[in-house]
Amino acid sequence: MSVDAPPDGELVAQVRATLGDAGGTPTLGDVEDALRRSGRVVGSRVLAGLARQVRAELVGAGAVQPLLDDQDVTDVLVNPDGTVWFDRGAGLVRWAHRLAGPRDVRALAVRLAAASGARLDDQQPSVDARLTDGTRLHAVVAPLCEDGAAISLRTHRPRSFTLDELVARGALPSAWVPVLAGLVQRRANVLVSGATGTGKTTLLAALLGLVPGSERVVCVEEARELAPGHPHVVHLCTRRANVEGSGAVGLDELVRNALRMRPDRIVLGECRGVEVRDVLLALNTGHDGGMATVHANTAADVPARLEALAALAGLGRDAVAAQAASALDVVVHLRRDPVTRVRYVAELGAVGRDGRGELVVESAATWDGGANVPRRGPRWEVVAP
Repeated sequence: MSVDAPPDGELVAQVRATLGDAGGTPTLGDVEDALRRSGRVVGSRVLAGLARQVRAELVGAGAVQPLLDDQDVTDVLVNPDGTVWFDRGAGLVRWAHRLAGPRDVRALAVRLAAASGARLDDQQPSVDARLTDGTRLHAVVAPLCEDGAAISLRTHRPRSFTLDELVARGALPSAWVPVLAGLVQRRANVLVSGATGTGKTTLLAALLGLVPGSERVVCVEEARELAPGHPHVVHLCTRRANVEGSGAVGLDELVRNALRMRPDRIVLGECRGVEVRDVLLALNTGHDGGMATVHANTAADVPARLEALAALAGLGRDAVAAQAASALDVVVHLRRDPVTRVRYVAELGAVGRDGRGELVVESAATWDGGANVPRRGPRWEVVAP
């Protein structure tokens, strides 16, 4: 999909002034009427396109809205100098268009924060929020960003993929479809790992789509991203503290709430702090079939990552090893090819303890993301269908 250049600032200001007394959020029809009154002579098709662009400047994501509308785009990044980068799943690409400069970037950041009900200014110079269309917003301004402001947008696509579709996209070897399906059917506790942007949430949603429709799934997330193709899913999302610093609800509290909601499966969108303690406790008390994701560079790095997160909750290394080895069955690790930038499932690992009692993830199978057949590892029997 191609994206058009944003409309000039003078036209946007003129339309804003025309709509100023109307109140409320302007519709496309309102913007089209204002454009007609501006004296611009354009055809009906051009008018409709221009109206969408101007409305994006008024109530959407402004100049970068065309990128958010592109269904293949996953991330949009706006730098302080106005340059814009986006990712369609194959790495970052610089957009042909840009914002005018630091002042416009900051203005867009402040407006997006306000539209999501958050505050962004010198006293509150960073924000994590969710736009009305589900797009995740992170923005920083001075003094945290000395050059002005920076915006990071992660799109939310409410469609989930099946495992067969992931195979077609080169993200999964066909031989592993029955393997992953078998893990779900056997109610194995699965931890999906990988670096940022490797497709952890996409794979997790695909796995949840295999859960029998008669089961109740409770998903706990910092911001709603999971959209599994399942008929009985309850979503719980965290709440940030208000301007007085009160009212925050964290992932750990939501996990404890989920336990009281008669879940057949508990899913944690991402282990990133003290909530890892509550998830491990839940999976060790009869709540099998659970799933979660965690950031890790390799499957072998997962134990160290869990130990670091559990330390935030006051758990020692031995306690983490005992809890995790009992609670978790399999790690599914994803990578992004450094050349092709394709995201793929690279390794299946079995969670256990070594002879010294330390937590380890041992290889059950590996795949290089290409045409080669996946290789079975020493712990293949753990994942074999």
